[in-house]
Amino acid sequence: MKYSVMIDGYNLSLEKGTGIATYSRNLSYNLEALDYSVNVLYGTHSSPSLHPLIQEISFFDSRIGKESKWKKKIKRIKQALQSPFGLNAYEVPITGAVITDTFKSRLPYFDKIYNVPQLFILAKRHFKKFKKFLTVRLPSRPDIAHWTYPIPLRIAGAKNIYTLHDLVPLRLPYTTLDYKKNYLKILRCIVKNADHICTVSKCSKQDIINLLGVKEQNITNTYQSVEIPQKYLKKPISDIKSEIEGTFGLDYKKFFLFFGAIEPKKNIDRLIQAYLSSSVDIPLVIAGPKAWKSEEELRLLFDDHIRWLVQKNGETRVKRKIIQLNYVPFPLLISLIRCARSVLFPSLYEGFGLPVLEAMLCGTPVMTSKRGSTPEIAGDAAVLVDPYNVREIRDAIKQLSIDESLCKKLSHIGPKHIEYFSPDHYQKRLDSMYSSIV
Repeated sequence: MKYSVMIDGYNLSLEKGTGIATYSRNLSYNLEALDYSVNVLYGTHSSPSLHPLIQEISFFDSRIGKESKWKKKIKRIKQALQSPFGLNAYEVPITGAVITDTFKSRLPYFDKIYNVPQLFILAKRHFKKFKKFLTVRLPSRPDIAHWTYPIPLRIAGAKNIYTLHDLVPLRLPYTTLDYKKNYLKILRCIVKNADHICTVSKCSKQDIINLLGVKEQNITNTYQSVEIPQKYLKKPISDIKSEIEGTFGLDYKKFFLFFGAIEPKKNIDRLIQAYLSSSVDIPLVIAGPKAWKSEEELRLLFDDHIRWLVQKNGETRVKRKIIQLNYVPFPLLISLIRCARSVLFPSLYEGFGLPVLEAMLCGTPVMTSKRGSTPEIAGDAAVLVDPYNVREIRDAIKQLSIDESLCKKLSHIGPKHIEYFSPDHYQKRLDSMYSSIV
């Protein structure tokens, strides 16, 4: 093994996946490919038990029985006494006794899993009270602790690296729910005490240097890798056509697609305005969970003018112009992307913009934003628009709906463009960063 690396399970433990959860999982598997030892630190509600099977069960389901009041009281007192001096993690035995197929899409690669009950909640409380990071000690100290999110935690004796994906809460504060004052305090503490800062684009790197005063030699842009299993990418066209038509009533290459969480920075409101004003005759599919302020982004969605009458088999039917899907399983989402006329992703600001590359990997034309990191990530393999200009977004939608040569060109150069974001390139950048620190 080259090094022992610990990554946090902060986003991995969330039931609804996030972009950072995807980043964390990809990081773990790329570390495995580099022959690194990978440990994952969680902060679930499960509690240590003398029985190994109960320890394993409680990691996946905390409903193992109620604790007595005096045990809870003793635990709280113990945590209060320990936290100023650090907390000890315990190893979760993963023996295969619990069938984990349900969690397969959420679990990272790991050699060992550690846990501290309610760790991330305790860390936030500790930082609020002491203005310092909470220290965690592992039974076996890793060489590197790679925190995938700005969490006020550190591992004793390890080189602590923090990934700052973007500074959207500071650049576009009105698009997030963070408490900005506390967020900035945590970031300042990170850049002051971290052994190194990792980020995922030149755009984010420059923001971190400009807004937080980080020296250029103390920050590395590793980008991210984009990977989709071949069994989904190589599924026959005839299969995905019937799959999408049968599931959603959509025709192959006769709909536009946005996928991602519905939140203000994704710019769904302007996308809907632009789409409706374009008068194109193919639907817009919006696939993704509703997040904060989603009602404002979808305020045009339920008006009567998003439907039109169509003739099919001699019958007049009502067809929806805009289709909103709260949940789409990953295999079905890949089929949606592959069947779409184009993926529309005019985000106001992204630290990386993974959906852009995922669409290109599927050979689907992309329209995305000139702001943030997306022009850097997309290069000349996408149609770029000003995300604040509804007319510009509208014109791009019109062009993509009728310009066959443009769509063919983008479908051809997209998969070639993303070679720079392949796992091999990503692993080299990671390995170089770690080697420079340890």
